[in-house]
Amino acid sequence: MTGRAVRVCVLAGVCCAVVVAGVAFAVGRFGTVAVGDAGRGSYVQGERVGDETAAEALEGLVEGGGERRAAPDGAGWKVSEPLEAGVVEAEPAIGALFSPGMDWDDEHHCSGSVVHSAGGDLVVTAAHCVYARGFRTNLAFVPGYAEGKAPFGVWVPTRIDVDPRWVEEADPDYDVAFIRVRRPGHAGQRLEDVTGAHPVRFGQQLPAPARLVGYPNDAEQPLGCANTAVAAGSTQLRLDCADVPNGTSGGPVLTAAGTLIGVIGGRDGGGDEVTSYSSYFGDGVRELYERAVRG
Repeated sequence: MTGRAVRVCVLAGVCCAVVVAGVAFAVGRFGTVAVGDAGRGSYVQGERVGDETAAEALEGLVEGGGERRAAPDGAGWKVSEPLEAGVVEAEPAIGALFSPGMDWDDEHHCSGSVVHSAGGDLVVTAAHCVYARGFRTNLAFVPGYAEGKAPFGVWVPTRIDVDPRWVEEADPDYDVAFIRVRRPGHAGQRLEDVTGAHPVRFGQQLPAPARLVGYPNDAEQPLGCANTAVAAGSTQLRLDCADVPNGTSGGPVLTAAGTLIGVIGGRDGGGDEVTSYSSYFGDGVRELYERAVRG
């Protein structure tokens, strides 16, 4: 039924489903969402949807002017004093996630970071930022975002991968998503070549010196905080820092040397007033990363 829309009403918390050009969409918490391959936990996005999202995001942003630079090398790492998040300089490989056109959503609602991959096109965030009874379709990643500027452009998904256990029951031990991206109007450009990327480590030994970075919903600059990351059971990582608000979800947890070992999310939706969590990057997240890289 390519090219036709078929509307089917359902009762399990989603108002209706629509099939357009062979792709199933639904109305859920994020507005219009894509059903994707729920059993596998993946969604492949067509160019038209991404192009429209990028164009809408750029209406409120100033694009260009960014210069790639090395991420902090950890030589000056120290625990934040006081132990609370504060404004930090924007970094090329860390950015904000936007969903333009959603009247009930903040202009940017989550955070993400560029993770090294063979394709050079991979972003990591929290699964709850991209999937809630369906995949967000109006999603844009703006690396290095600050004060209304998109210094490294606007990037949109070509594919989103989450763990099927997140799809089934929003299991906080699998609150991780990988997004392969492209930059509309810049065919062949690779995100990692523009911004650099964080290497990723699975099975990180804890405790470990670490820092987190993320964009609050109502802020134009990122916040950061450094402390020792510790284990919270066998499936969660914990980093105690006060005042890490909504919007920072999906932001990276990095070692002192800049290696990715988690993303803000997991238990309690990412934490509370004094504690942030991440799903532990063990074998399950490794398998998800490898699937995302393979495509």
